Amino acid sequence: MKLEERSVLKTLIRDPQIVWRVEKQREAQVLAALESGADSDEHGTVILIVAGTMHQLNYVGGLIWQLCDGSRDIDAVTDHLLDEFAVDKDELAADVQDFINDLVEKGWLSYGK
Repeated sequence: MKLEERSVLKTLIRDPQIVWRVEKQREAQVLAALESGADSDEHGTVILIVAGTMHQLNYVGGLIWQLCDGSRDIDAVTDHLLDEFAVDKDELAADVQDFINDLVEKGWLSYGK
């Protein structure tokens, strides 16, 4: 998706048929690992149950999932993550776009009004 198209994007909405939860204990472990400088990309902090199959999202993916509550567009999601992480905005925007595109393709997210 082109950058100019992003500015007119609609809000992001999770599929309401997907059952999900935040794994608070795992999230606390991941946050502690991040604070100590350890890599924790492989640890799931959000569990999704889609058509009877369990999927795990890592910490950043889980944050994006939680932010896609129908009140934010992709720019608002990216801006929120910029407040959380010290990363390059363009790189983060591209990564968020790729992740959201993947979830939209799977049918787990859609664009609202």
